Amino acid sequence: MPPAPARSASADPEALLAGLDPEQREVATTLSGPVAVIAGAGTGKTRAITHRIAYGVATGVYNPTSVLAVTFTTRAAGELRGRLQQLGARGVQARTFHSAALRQAQYFWPQVYGGELPQVLDNRMSLVAEAASRLRVRVDTPRLRDLVSEVAWAKVSNVSAEDYPRLAAAAGRSVASVDPETVARVFTAYETAKRDRGRIDFEDILLCAAALMSEHEEVADTIRRTYRHLVVDEYQDVSPLQEALLTLWRGDRTD
Repeated sequence: MPPAPARSASADPEALLAGLDPEQREVATTLSGPVAVIAGAGTGKTRAITHRIAYGVATGVYNPTSVLAVTFTTRAAGELRGRLQQLGARGVQARTFHSAALRQAQYFWPQVYGGELPQVLDNRMSLVAEAASRLRVRVDTPRLRDLVSEVAWAKVSNVSAEDYPRLAAAAGRSVASVDPETVARVFTAYETAKRDRGRIDFEDILLCAAALMSEHEEVADTIRRTYRHLVVDEYQDVSPLQEALLTLWRGDRTD
């Protein structure tokens, strides 16, 4: 994932600012340092940040291939790419957190560990059901779905199985008729079954990317050289796990 060569600006910077209100214009023209856009729904936050990226590219401050813009859904990422292309900012990477992390993990995993990145599970519910069955924990379909949700919550919250009972109680979380200690045991059994099959789940994509960067400085350096500017749409929805990965992507930089 070597840095791409710089590309020339393809849009008139001043034309990009036309039609923006004063607050959006301030966002679009502030191209260095950390910037947080705080506004209510429907006030044009995404419009402001896409124009900021496009303005940075048009003025030559940003190399488009050095910008990574992340959001939460595939649809939102597609809309972000479409807006940026319309604004002349072609070459910017606009992805979901998971898509960006998967791309990085697939690229670096063979170099660091040898072999391909483990395949992503198609159906986590069946493996959670198997884990519960091994522990002789009887659950119906609604409770099974709740268990799956708890495993996902624990992982995106960076909560280990050992810490789950305490932190789930603090967060007011529970599964009907299943005590927290049993949920933790199912969580552990699920992780074991997953490893035995050589598979990873959706949250593991982020964990794998984070581990590659935190444990291998050369990987972190390469990714940080590649993506020198980070943009997060709807930052208020970032999970603790996504925040940890974002911190690794950023390193000690402020852009």
